[in-house]
Amino acid sequence: MSHSARAKKPPQKAPPQVDPLVRDLRGYLLTERKRSPLTVAAYERDLMEFGEFLRTTQDGTALLAVKPTQIRQYIAHMFDGRGYDSRTVCRKLSSIRALYRFLKITSVLENDPAAAIPGPSVSKKRPAPLKVDEVMKLLRTSLAGRTDEARLRDVAIMELFYASGMRRAEVAGVRLADVDLAERTIRVTGKGNKERTVVINRTSAAAIDAYLRVRPQSADPRLFLGRGGKGLTPKHVWRIFRAIYRISGIQKHASPHTLRHSFATHLVENGVDLETVRELLGHESLATTGVYLQLAMGHKRRAYDEAHPRDRAE
Repeated sequence: MSHSARAKKPPQKAPPQVDPLVRDLRGYLLTERKRSPLTVAAYERDLMEFGEFLRTTQDGTALLAVKPTQIRQYIAHMFDGRGYDSRTVCRKLSSIRALYRFLKITSVLENDPAAAIPGPSVSKKRPAPLKVDEVMKLLRTSLAGRTDEARLRDVAIMELFYASGMRRAEVAGVRLADVDLAERTIRVTGKGNKERTVVINRTSAAAIDAYLRVRPQSADPRLFLGRGGKGLTPKHVWRIFRAIYRISGIQKHASPHTLRHSFATHLVENGVDLETVRELLGHESLATTGVYLQLAMGHKRRAYDEAHPRDRAE
């Protein structure tokens, strides 16, 4: 077949342009509000989607010219046109609110078109933790065809999730210098660039030590490496978890956040106090950890009944 007869590759689409206003918001959130890059990237995606809606259905209305009625129309579009649930709509609306709050406080706009628009009501769902035997099943699962380096890395990542309750972005961001295997502690940079120290169990420390013995030399300071000796991103960590979860045989839905919730639940069930769990999870206030309050009270009640002699005296 001649060169001219070969099928030509379709031209690649240029990546969508980010609106300068969204770029300014990104810089503000990263530098002044200390939001995590993952959170800021989600805001950016949400606002690009909103901008596309304005271009295609609102006669090309620019972000600066938006009226409250158009935001309400967009909410209806997300429910009816896109099929989003209330939780997703709330998240995307919060991105829009963040933009217009920013434009108002920087005096780009005099009025905030999103200020008076209520979000849809969302019923708070408590995530279902895995049982201990389900976690053990997940941690015993390994992927076929992996090199020793990749297999030991995956084991260390999964053990670390359950040992520490870390978020996937935090796991991806761990640096070699953050790890103290002798003390079994890891320094974690969490949301808002706030640092905390987490304790890990002996099994997790041993898994990390085994990985370090085969980890390739790299200029990248991060603990977990992928191809070419580059540090894993949160998306890579998610893919590793998902691949292991899919072949584990666990019927219940699970994600890295499920292991975080399971970590906290199992600690509380075994008598660890809520303040300690709050510190390990990196929650700002005890109110955020309040989802575990009922579990803690159940444990205290059992301990009380076993310790107090009055009822047994009858």
